[in-house]
Amino acid sequence: MHLPDSIEPEMPGSPNTRLPQTSVGKPQKEKEINMMKNVILVLAGALFAQSSLAADVEEITSLLHDFLADSATRAAHERFWADDLVYSSSAGLRFGKADILKGFETADASADDATEAEDTAPAMVYSGEEVDVRLYGDTAVVAFKLVGTPTNKEAGNDVLYYYNTGTFLRRDGVWKVVAWQATKIPPQ
Repeated sequence: MHLPDSIEPEMPGSPNTRLPQTSVGKPQKEKEINMMKNVILVLAGALFAQSSLAADVEEITSLLHDFLADSATRAAHERFWADDLVYSSSAGLRFGKADILKGFETADASADDATEAEDTAPAMVYSGEEVDVRLYGDTAVVAFKLVGTPTNKEAGNDVLYYYNTGTFLRRDGVWKVVAWQATKIPPQ
């Protein structure tokens, strides 16, 4: 003879009652699980994108500072500017990378010898302040304040300031400048 666990009648929903699993709850639970998976994937993708963006900003900022530190060298200009560069200078002139590189050939030719040109410190050293990098996929716009500090009497005594805006493109995984605008900030 089988005795009930309880003498109380079983009520629907009570702990002793096991309702049959309906097929209505199962698809709903699967939908919820799939939705959670999608949320997790979106969040993971957003975190990855943020870290990728941060790495690009860091790389471009580093390229800028490295260029400014070595701007007296031809090699720095060859690395930094794209072959199809359009440069609008603070003097109102427009030129390209080939014109910039020709300037190094002229400077080398006018020096007494190549070693003298290499051993001479540049008349002006440059640095960047207030660097603002904005990314748009494989394009970046960089705005900053350029500071030119004279290193000898040839360059004068005044520190010069310019607002610069450059457009970088990433081609074949390499960032290079395709457009540049320089505006001299008047002394105050």
